[in-house]
Amino acid sequence: MNPKITRLREEHAKLKAKISRLSARGRDLEKQILALENTDIIGLVRAQGLSLEDFAELMQRLRDAAPAVTEEEEVEDAAW
Repeated sequence: MNPKITRLREEHAKLKAKISRLSARGRDLEKQILALENTDIIGLVRAQGLSLEDFAELMQRLRDAAPAVTEEEEVEDAAW
């Protein structure tokens, strides 16, 4: 077999393994970020002395007050 093919296959296998490791690390980092963000949010809510019910009501009011975003606006925002 052509030695170049062998080298390319070996390099490809190493690259696939590295991508797999990096993907796993990326997922782990995303989980850590989410956990820290959630902890920050909980801290802010508690600092304001809000109960779970008060916080849920506040979030619902914010959702109700927010202007509706159309799909076209989302696409335009993503383009920027």
